[in-house]
Parts: sequence; structure tokens; C-alpha cells
Amino acid sequence: MSPVSMDRNRIVSVVTVDNPPVNALSQAVREGLVTAIEAAEADSESQAIVIICAGRTFIAGADIKEFGKPALEPFLPDVVARIEACEKPVIAAIHGTALGGGFEVALGCHYRIALSSAAIGLPEVNLGLLPGATGTQRLPRLIGAEHALDIMLTGKPVRAGRALEYGALDKVVAGTDLRAAAISFAEDCVAKGPRRIRDMTVPEVDAGLFDTTRKKIAPKTRGLISPEKIIRAVELATKTSFDEGCADERELFLECMASPQSSGLRHAFFAERSVAKVPGLSKDTPQRDVTSVAVIGAGTMGAGIAYNSLASGLQVTLLDINEEGLLRGEKTVRGLYEGGVKRGKVAASDMEAGLARFSTSQNYEDIADVDIVIEAVFESMTIKKEVFAALDKTIKKGAVLATNTSTLSIDDIAASTSRPQDVIGLHFFSPAHIMRLLEIVRGKGTADDVIATSLALAKRLGKIGVVVGNCVGFVGNRMLYSYGRESQLLLLEGAAPEYIDKVLYDWGMAMGPNAVGDLAGLDIGYNGRKERVDLPDDSRFYQVANVLVEMGRLGQKTGKGTFLYEKGSRKPIPDPEVDAIIEAEAERLGVKRREISSAEIIERCIYGLVVEGARILEEGIASRSADIDVVWMNGYGFPRYRGGPMHYADTVGLDKVYATVCEFSERFGPMYWEPPKLLKELAESGKRFSDL
Repeated sequence: MSPVSMDRNRIVSVVTVDNPPVNALSQAVREGLVTAIEAAEADSESQAIVIICAGRTFIAGADIKEFGKPALEPFLPDVVARIEACEKPVIAAIHGTALGGGFEVALGCHYRIALSSAAIGLPEVNLGLLPGATGTQRLPRLIGAEHALDIMLTGKPVRAGRALEYGALDKVVAGTDLRAAAISFAEDCVAKGPRRIRDMTVPEVDAGLFDTTRKKIAPKTRGLISPEKIIRAVELATKTSFDEGCADERELFLECMASPQSSGLRHAFFAERSVAKVPGLSKDTPQRDVTSVAVIGAGTMGAGIAYNSLASGLQVTLLDINEEGLLRGEKTVRGLYEGGVKRGKVAASDMEAGLARFSTSQNYEDIADVDIVIEAVFESMTIKKEVFAALDKTIKKGAVLATNTSTLSIDDIAASTSRPQDVIGLHFFSPAHIMRLLEIVRGKGTADDVIATSLALAKRLGKIGVVVGNCVGFVGNRMLYSYGRESQLLLLEGAAPEYIDKVLYDWGMAMGPNAVGDLAGLDIGYNGRKERVDLPDDSRFYQVANVLVEMGRLGQKTGKGTFLYEKGSRKPIPDPEVDAIIEAEAERLGVKRREISSAEIIERCIYGLVVEGARILEEGIASRSADIDVVWMNGYGFPRYRGGPMHYADTVGLDKVYATVCEFSERFGPMYWEPPKLLKELAESGKRFSDL
């Protein structure tokens, strides 16, 4: 049975797409649209055609089930062209979202009507692509190059009201009976006849628009190829015929589709949707009710978690036994709200409502009835055990007891309570109200409904929750030790801090490892290492960082770390004093200094991640390589267009990665570079991490 059906209401043929859940443009939908348009055109009693969708949305884009597979006819550009060529006026009736190919179908129609709650958009840039079904040629002709560029380059949906102002829609209606409104509108369009975008010309464009746009987006699109190709395609729309522009668009689209960048971004898209499906956890697992939360610890992290929870509509109590710290935390929460209002990101009424749900306390008895507690105190096992022992005595049965620890054992913390089934790790990333990642760490006793509740909470907080196993550092920080270790060793071996950072930044990382250390505070890692008893017997291990901390150089907060920082500035400045410290430590430790290539820096730092990731998979700490990729893309600034460390290794080829790791093992010793058994097996069998 075709997902596209047709009936007639008086003189209007109504073509309905019903392909749940989002009416994606599968081959059957594309074929059904062409068949329906041809049938309606042949119907002598039909004078206009409405394309409408069943369910919750208009066509929301391509069918993700067809991604990576050979394209099947009819191809979408041909479908759009066939709709436009119809001799009777065709009207797109939009509700929900018309995105990507769905909006391109609407652009192929002669007129567009939408509910006021609808939105349109071309988000292909987020997948490393450009609109490939003539969207880059049609939209500029309809609304002008400047608005078209903004829609395509941001990839963000545009609400119906704004789309009407731009001219992307012809009519916006309130209410819920879109079908009746569309039929009435279609009847009005009969006298007008078809109005084809291909016959329009792009409104006059400022000569400097395209170069200005390139400069404007450069900081946000570093390393990406699709934004430039979008600009080129739109620029062509202003200079060539419609058919020539469409041919050029197709070439640019295929170049993007074949690029490793699009492969990485598409992998990221699917990976972020797969993490919610936790192996062994039934989708029907019940969740505990969560309407109130207590955050223990009013430092920067605790205040950020409290604000994030308030912004999601929860009742929040911020608790700290130190009165001065509590006042500072309360001020931080209020400051975050006020800053949001000042920037126009938060409505004043939302701030008032949020602060009305906010309270502070120094007494555990005041939080006895909350649904979830999130501990965010100093990263010390002794302190955390004391907190959880107190919570165990005070908090109601059935409440979730969560720790924000970034490295410590969830099982050891849970052991200080009588209810390990209620204990879980919720590892937020700083700033907690901004960073999208939430590592959900299951202990050996954590109940399934606590995991399900934590996943639901992550979604409510606007975060991507990734369930991982319990070990030192979990997934993210365990791998970070390998990445940072190689950076620290490279310092001793002869690579300057600013050189290492530039190489990895240019490769795509959001920041270099030395600048990241200064931003987080070098003392954070230093104190974390002091808590560990499993560190390697290696006097070089993080030695440069250790020396800097012991000198009081903690990073940005002290104005000195690996780099210098001028007052009020976050820009790292190379410091000759640090160079001298590194050289002295290298000499003391007997490390021979040498010239180091950028290729070696990339391979040692990135393959260090891959090696540790392979061990994490071997141990079952992560269920899938994609989970590791999601952690590193969303928590550690790994470039999305490379798809995460494990996907990147797959694209390089695990045989090549394995050969390089073996070479490093011979050069630097097996302490850090012993090839994991899993990596060896996959490389020798020609498989990838994604095949697991």
C-alpha cells in the first residue's frame, strides 16, 4: 500500500502523505507523489492540488533508512521538478516542520500555506551537506540571497511567522483545520494559475554579501567544507540560469556527500540518537517521578547544575554547609538568570518563575523529601562518602542519589549507603548549564529504573545522556588521561606548548590540550591524580603539570598556568619561563629533546584516545564505539566532522592505526602503547569498531 493517497474535495485534489513517524521522503513517498500529481493533473474535474501530510508533521526530510545506500528513482530533484511542472496550481499545506527535502518539495509547489505553529528549514549543513534538490537555487529566488544564506548556513528552523515575513510562505493560518484552510486557499489560487520559482530572478544582491558572509561564519565553520559550497551555490543562483545553477548544485552536493566530513557528521547524527537505546535496558523500564532536586555543593559546578535544573522547570534546593559558599552559589544562579535576560535568551517572567522554585539550605533535613539529589562537592572520596552516608540517613526511600564525580568509583561511593540500587553517577561537564554531555555512570548495583530515570532527566535538561560503566575516569576522563599524557610527554621531548595546541586546533579540536588545562585549572587534574593509586610508575607522567601546580601556576584563575593571561583576557600567551621549566625537567629526567613533526603530535594524541577507547570496549565500559564518539564530541571538543575518535580510526583504517600503534610500542615502550587485543583482532580481520 502506497504511503501517498489522493481524494478530491470539489475542484481540489488533496494528496496526502502518510509515512510515520515524520513522513520521510522514502522511495515509496517520492514515487507516490509523482503518481498522485500526474493523476490529479489528468483529472478533468480537478483544478488545483494540495499536498498535505498526516500525523504530527509535514515532510521532515530524507528517509534516514536510505542514508549510505544507492539512491533509487525517482530522485528527489526530479520529484520537485515534476511538481513544479504541473499545469494546475499546487499548494503545500505545512504543519509541524518542513525540513530539508521536505521544504524543497514545498518550494517545488506553486504556493505555500502553513499553520502558525509550523516551521521550515534547510538543515543539511549539520550533516556536512547542502540542499541537494534545487533548494540552493529556489530559496534565493523566492526570498533573496541574504535570508536564504542565513537559513542554509545556520541550519536552524524558521517559525511560520518569520517565514511569512521573508516570503517563504504565502499564507499563515491559526487553528487546527489545515486541510479546510488549504482547500479554500487552493480554490483562490485557481485564477492565479501556477507560479513557478524557477521563472523568478534573485532580488538584487549587495556586491559584498558573499565575501562578508564568508568572513562572518569563518569562526564557527572552521574546517568545514559544506558552508563554502552553500555560499558558492547561492552565489551561482545570482549569476546563472536556473538549470545551470541546479546542475552546479548537484555537483557540489555530490562532492559533499562523498567527503569524510559528511560521513563524520552523519555518523554523529545517528550516534547521538542511538545512545538512548541502552543494551539490556528495556524501553518499557519504568521511571521514577522527578519534580524536585537537591544539589549538594554550591561551587561553580553545583550552581550550574542548579540553574540548569531550574531552567527545565524543576524545584531546586542548593545545599552547602559553608554559609559563604552558599551565598556565592546563590549569587551565581541569580547571575546566570540575569545574564540570560540581558542577552534576550531568557524571558524575565521565566527568571521570576525559576527563582520562585529556588531555595538554599545548610541542613540536610530540608531536602529529605526531594526526588533526586545530585552531589557536586570536592573531588575527594573521603568527602563524598561522608556526604552519601548523611544522605542515606536523611533522604526519603526511593529517591535517586547521584554523584557528579568525574573519576571516582561509583561502587565505592554507593558502599557508604544502605541502598546502592539508588546510587548512580551523573557526570556533568563544565559549564554545566551549557555543555550538552551527561555521562550516566551505572554502578554494579544501580537499578534499571534509576538508569531510565537518569536518561529521562538528561533529556529534560536538554542534554545527551550516555550510559557508561564504572571505572576510574569512566569513558571521557579515562581517555583524557591518554590524550593529556601524550601532550605532556611531547612537551618534555621538545614540542612547545603553543605548537602542540596549534597543531591539534588546526586538526579540528576545539582547543589545544594545554589551553584546556589552563581553562579547567591545572589543580583539578593534579588533585584528581593524588586520589588515584593506579598511576603508572613513570616519573614523566604529567610531570610538567605537577611542577606548574606546585609553583602556584594553576591556569587562567591565577593568570599563570602553562601560558600567561593578561587581566580580563582568556587569550593564552606563551611564557619563556615555562619553556625553561620544561627544559630543566627534561634534563633532570634524562629525556632527549628533538624536533617533533605535526603528524607525530596528531597520531600520538589521537591514537592515544583510540587505544584507550579500544580497551574500554574490551572491558564493556562502553556498549558501542558510537557511545565513545558521542562522549568525546560533546564533552571534549572533538571535531564533529571527524565523527569522534573511534569513527575517525575507522575512516583511517584500523590496519593502519594498528601498524602505527605497534611502531609506537617499539619506539616508546609497551607501557602506554601495548596494542589492545580488540584493535589487533579488528585490524587483522579487516573490520571496524562500528562492526562490533
